[in-house]
Amino acid sequence: MKDSINTGITKIGVVGAGSWGTALADLLAKKGFAVDLWVFEPEVCRQIAEQRANKLFLPGVLLSENLRPSNDFAGVVADKDLVLIVVPSHVMRETTLKMASFLGSETTLVTASKGIENKTHLTMSGILHETLPGLDESHLAVLSGPSFAKEVAADVPTLVTVASKNKATAGFVQQIFATPYFRVYSSDDVIGVELGGAVKNVIAIASGIIDGLGLGLNTRAALITRGLVEIQRLGLTLGGNPHTFAGLAGAGDLILTCTGSLSRNYTVGRKIGRGMTLKQILSEMHMVAEGIKTTRSVYNLSRKLDVEMPISHEIYHVLYDNEDPGKAVKRLMTRNLRQEFDP
Repeated sequence: MKDSINTGITKIGVVGAGSWGTALADLLAKKGFAVDLWVFEPEVCRQIAEQRANKLFLPGVLLSENLRPSNDFAGVVADKDLVLIVVPSHVMRETTLKMASFLGSETTLVTASKGIENKTHLTMSGILHETLPGLDESHLAVLSGPSFAKEVAADVPTLVTVASKNKATAGFVQQIFATPYFRVYSSDDVIGVELGGAVKNVIAIASGIIDGLGLGLNTRAALITRGLVEIQRLGLTLGGNPHTFAGLAGAGDLILTCTGSLSRNYTVGRKIGRGMTLKQILSEMHMVAEGIKTTRSVYNLSRKLDVEMPISHEIYHVLYDNEDPGKAVKRLMTRNLRQEFDP
């Protein structure tokens, strides 16, 4: 583990050049780091190198000259002080399996991906522990919070949380990412931060459905509030800190994703509320809405753990059983009356 923070010599690799990966890589590059960015699509790699633009995933942003795109996976990951992983959650396993032979034993690994794996119900850090058996937990951190990529790339003031079970690692990552417009708080609640970032996408789909159905602000406020209850129930069952769910990675990220038009998950829900099918929506998308797959994970995991999550369950039935969204709202509104807070 690093004894002190010396950001001036830190070698950084970023794996994943979607909107969020590109925005974070550019943030670090603008801060002065030489950042190697692994890009899956050869045409996107060429575009970043030649035009300093990622028009497919982050249009309208002029990228830093310090950002070095590459299709060479090993070259981006090897011999780095810090590797940031920002790939869709459903490819996290296959992507990180390829890292094992290149990743240095002292490399700090940060994941900014948000999701829960369908088959295993593992968060992203859980997957890393399986795919990188030599990974020292003290070298691992997760980054989450209310942060649209487009706004981060435009230097809009943004606050996030980085969590690690090792205080020095959390502090190191905090210093690496912090800028005058990107404020980073630290935490030791890895599972709580991850679950907040994952499950909020399910609730964001529900929020979009509400708006698509033409329901009101009262309804959306209620949904966000009760959605946070569901996130906290699952989080506490899995060992999260209750304070986390009132913070940036909990309520903060939930509010943003449920109310912001830049949210892909909210947009998916709104289209469903207006009558489109999930198949139709997916055929039009070239970026991933994590909540679609995470809904399946949350549904199955909550049933397995016997955690009550009625909103998440209704979204599962809407997405995967073609249930009518209006009827789902009615079922939620006519459930048995009860105390607001769990006894």
